[in-house]
Amino acid sequence: MTEAILKKISSKYPLTEIDTEGMSSLKANGMTFTVKAYKADGLGHVSVMRANGFFGLMKMDTLIINPDKTDLPLYSYDRIFAMGNDTLIVELYDTTLSQFDDRSLESVKNEFTFIPERDPGEHWYDSIKLSSSISKKGKRKQTKAIDELALNHFESYLSSECGKVDDVSAKREKAAVYVDGLLKNGGPSTDVFKKELGEEKTEQLFRKFLFGIE
Repeated sequence: MTEAILKKISSKYPLTEIDTEGMSSLKANGMTFTVKAYKADGLGHVSVMRANGFFGLMKMDTLIINPDKTDLPLYSYDRIFAMGNDTLIVELYDTTLSQFDDRSLESVKNEFTFIPERDPGEHWYDSIKLSSSISKKGKRKQTKAIDELALNHFESYLSSECGKVDDVSAKREKAAVYVDGLLKNGGPSTDVFKKELGEEKTEQLFRKFLFGIE
């Protein structure tokens, strides 16, 4: 699915791969991670992280968009295949400089209520997470429907009405609030990388390559 999303991005915003400076392949907590980062001309920073582990029993894909050239929310896609389950987590964070209308995204969500909801729990960033975010956990037999939800939702995101960003620094600062919060408050992936790479390299991975705020 990340390839399909990248294709959608590149059809509108040309992609140029960025050197990840030795962080293209990482190992942590029994998982092997591959990291790629891109500059999307006219959109912002895009990154893809794929992980495999536990003898192929778990697979996780992450795609992040920090749109510092276009006034869209920060976009985070996670897809996890494990134990016969297919989990989709798409989170949108309000890093916009003006009001964002996400009704079209809500409309897409409402078409897929038959896919079981996943309880996302409570987190420190809930105040900036948009209600059009997705949290689903289905079975492998529902993968086709989950793919359709993810792609339709992303197409709605990418085609949402928004203005160009005049103050890139201000836009990045709003994204930095979220990224610095991740580094400060921790979380499943953040803690894994801190333990394996140390705080300095984890900060570099998140700030420079995954989110592109510096």
